[in-house]
Amino acid sequence: MKVIVLAARARIEKYTDFSQIPEDWELVFAQGMTDDEILEKAGDAAFIFADPVLPVSGSLIRGLPNLKLIQSEGVGYNRIDLEAVREKGVYVCNNASANSGAVAEQIILLILALQRRFMEGARMVYEGGQAAAKQQFILDGLMELGDSTVGIVGFGAIGKELARRLNGFGCRMLYYNRHRLPEKEETERNAAYCDLDTLLETSDIVSVNLPVTPETTGFIDGDFLRKMKKTGILINTARGEIMDQEAVAQALLDGTIAGAGIDTLAPEPFTLDNPILRLPEEVREKKLAVSPHVAGTTYHVFHKMHRDSWKNLRLVSEGKEPDNIVIKP
Repeated sequence: MKVIVLAARARIEKYTDFSQIPEDWELVFAQGMTDDEILEKAGDAAFIFADPVLPVSGSLIRGLPNLKLIQSEGVGYNRIDLEAVREKGVYVCNNASANSGAVAEQIILLILALQRRFMEGARMVYEGGQAAAKQQFILDGLMELGDSTVGIVGFGAIGKELARRLNGFGCRMLYYNRHRLPEKEETERNAAYCDLDTLLETSDIVSVNLPVTPETTGFIDGDFLRKMKKTGILINTARGEIMDQEAVAQALLDGTIAGAGIDTLAPEPFTLDNPILRLPEEVREKKLAVSPHVAGTTYHVFHKMHRDSWKNLRLVSEGKEPDNIVIKP
């Protein structure tokens, strides 16, 4: 049984418990190969284990006659050619919810970095300006998360974990979701439902936690940003594709919003010609907190994702149904 591995070998070797993998399975590490090279080396493979930020093309999928399952290493699966998957009649599975707690923590990190002007303050300290920074921040007035209204757009696993953690800060929480939660769940999470426009107009912080779909691509656009408070902070730890990145850059430049905390940009790997990364240094320092798409990449998360991924491959190899199915044959 062959497994095409479209993920970093170092990660597989670090986080995989190889006792879970049958001895007669062959792992074909194919990251960096062309589709033709992969098919030549592993054309009889039954499984693809894929890094969610790397493409799994239709030509590769269609060229594997024995393919049974494409397993995303993480939560995302938008780089997999789903049209070819449906033609082929194979499973696509992900690790839904595995990193929700870790992502929620990163959201709070980005919020606090912006509210407390962390990057600007650190730079001034290194330059010998600690006293000046302290005086300026006192006069300007730093915000507390507990005094803020946080709007959560998308109230799935990450949104719910974020609400659970924010409860301890004492902030007011609003949420917008395709389906409203039962009243009991809203009370438990201390979050009030409202329409999207009300959330944008009311919230000091807006965290968008949506998957990438044709409907959500470009969801954060100029109209969305203009509805936010001028003092508002945008947080995106979902995917770069859900933002109109030119619109976000312009909103930061002209003061339409006060700041943005971003963990993901498109394309990935991030490129230095990205409009958000091209912003002037003074804007980046005061209004932008960027992390390198690491919100859901903690040690605990990767151990869990790899354990559950290899379990799925074994289940399918035994003729059983896997967990966390995104597409079913």
